[in-house]
Amino acid sequence: MSKPRRVNPPPGKPRGKQASSFWRGPWPIAGVLAGIVLLVVVFILISRSQNPSSPTANPNPTADPTVVAELTHVSSAVTDAVGTGRAANPLTRTVTTTLLSGPDGKPQFLYIGAEWCPYCAAERWSMVVALSRFGTFQGLHFTTSSSSDTYPNTPTLSFTGSTYKGAYLDFDPADLENRDRKPLRALTPQETQLWQTYDAAGDIPFLDIANRYAAIGQGVPASLLQGMTWQQIAGALSDANSPVTRAIVGNANYLTAAICNIPELAAAPVCGSATIKQIAAQLPG
Repeated sequence: MSKPRRVNPPPGKPRGKQASSFWRGPWPIAGVLAGIVLLVVVFILISRSQNPSSPTANPNPTADPTVVAELTHVSSAVTDAVGTGRAANPLTRTVTTTLLSGPDGKPQFLYIGAEWCPYCAAERWSMVVALSRFGTFQGLHFTTSSSSDTYPNTPTLSFTGSTYKGAYLDFDPADLENRDRKPLRALTPQETQLWQTYDAAGDIPFLDIANRYAAIGQGVPASLLQGMTWQQIAGALSDANSPVTRAIVGNANYLTAAICNIPELAAAPVCGSATIKQIAAQLPG
């Protein structure tokens, strides 16, 4: 697994300006009321910005439906032919037995990353392939990693503003910053605790699969995607001999096997695949 990236820590708390008189001008009562209204508005805006369920507009172009279809419907023949793609297992078993559940009570897949991060960009391809085996995405967008980082402009899918619905699994995507390193959302206390527990250095991408398996760093080499378009990457997924397919689908198969190793999810149809069962048996129990 390649070296992950780190999100810059939040800046230190700025020093406040010297306090001035609360009442000023000829209408103190009106001023007080206006101040209260302003504080309420600011509080609401801050609360919404920190709520991961609040919809966020995505300025990036909507993903090509053909690309999404190719990405979310990788054939079982390709899945079986690729297997692990001869890649190393990217997952570790967590020490806790407490199941991570989403808002609907289903086991939850947590992802923490950033849109500027090239390694996160590469990892998202596998996440979409794997998670599409348990549910459906809506509202995916095209984007690229930063133009000034390692492996610049790595093509990827953006989860910002998207939704995921599955009968078996909840998905919690947390890209903290966009490709220009501007804030996208804040972590909840639970997300922060999980990240600090299994990834104390704050590296990204970080994955927590129902608090049973965790992964730090990319499972897909970003170097493989350099110079390719979204259409070329998705189109390659029908060719099991493609290095891109072996990397993306192989990593997706690992993620799928980890999900299937959670007893509450074993009934999902993909978990009956002989290939996924074989990979699941290789993961730490």
